[in-house]
Amino acid sequence: MFLKRIDGVRAVTLPNGRVLSQVDLPAPDTTRWVASRKEAVVLAVRHGLVSRETALDRYDLSEEEFLSWDSAHKCHGSQALKSTSLQNYRQPARENGRND
Repeated sequence: MFLKRIDGVRAVTLPNGRVLSQVDLPAPDTTRWVASRKEAVVLAVRHGLVSRETALDRYDLSEEEFLSWDSAHKCHGSQALKSTSLQNYRQPARENGRND
């Protein structure tokens, strides 16, 4: 078995016991962002597998896009990262229940 040399952490253990490694991250040329790939990047950054700057550069993401993924995942879990669920999970909060 051949292990490629990498700088930094090779794998992290998530709070649920799952191990997330560099191999689990999407390819740098990823253009189709499904929920599982978004979640892998968010968890890798959150748990120190890669830095935020590295992830933004590697995947050509904007800070705003990454923060929206991170926020949605923190609040609602992986379901909120699905593009078909955008309206369900990313509605602006209404004050006093009014639609002014």
